[in-house]
Amino acid sequence: MPEGPEIKRAADEIAAAIGGRRVSRVWFAFRRLQRYSRQLAGSRVLDVTARSKAILTRFDNGLTLYSHNQLYGRWLVLPAGGYPATSRSLRLAIHTRDAMALLYSASSIDVLKTDRLDRHPYLGTLGIELLADDTRPEEVVARFEDRRFHRRQLMGLLQDQQFIAGMGNYLCCEALHVSGVHPGARLADLDRTARRRLAKTCLDLTRQSYRTGGITNRIGRAKKLRSAGAAFEAYRFHLYRRAGLPCYRCGSAIVKERFSGRTGYRCPVCQVEPHRQTGCRS
Repeated sequence: MPEGPEIKRAADEIAAAIGGRRVSRVWFAFRRLQRYSRQLAGSRVLDVTARSKAILTRFDNGLTLYSHNQLYGRWLVLPAGGYPATSRSLRLAIHTRDAMALLYSASSIDVLKTDRLDRHPYLGTLGIELLADDTRPEEVVARFEDRRFHRRQLMGLLQDQQFIAGMGNYLCCEALHVSGVHPGARLADLDRTARRRLAKTCLDLTRQSYRTGGITNRIGRAKKLRSAGAAFEAYRFHLYRRAGLPCYRCGSAIVKERFSGRTGYRCPVCQVEPHRQTGCRS
């Protein structure tokens, strides 16, 4: 599933193509939404933004188009013209005179009144937005100090959009590794210094991934690996999808395990069991 950085970059691309433009046509695959095609035709796109893993396209008629990519959804932004040949199912198409934004393979789509977005069952329960411009590090730290969340395993908690919004599996694994925290640990297992370090790492890595198009590894290290001929997937991560390969910090083989019902990656030396944590960092 695309995570917050990928969704925000998709929203940026859509905004660049249709933001401020008047819509000539909106097509919906789902019958329950087709009545909105007439209401949206002729309206102007005010902005396109991301909230966690959802994209919001706001129009000047008081309506906002909500979409969530889910697991397989994908946006394509193309010049106006015929639809591309693909095996994917087209679910939504927004047309302007010069461009079209097409959403494939996703079914979580809705049209909402802009002044009632917070009543939506997904939007209304989101935690702090890591990629929001106005989110400050101290707000994220305060969230990690909230005792309501201290008893849950971090592998699940960090991916819970009601806790913090924007992280998924790869960002969770990377942040835990950089912070030297075992995926099975809880916030209650960490001291205040470790909680603060983890909170700031979650914020920093999520924003770095957005800026760089998905790189969470150290930038200098990633550049060296790329210069040596490594493919993008081989240099972008500290440990995600690197099972069996050496940890960059200690050289131990990265392991792939399950925590909180989710597949994760860790270094067995840098990320030891909660009662033996040393707080080492990549």
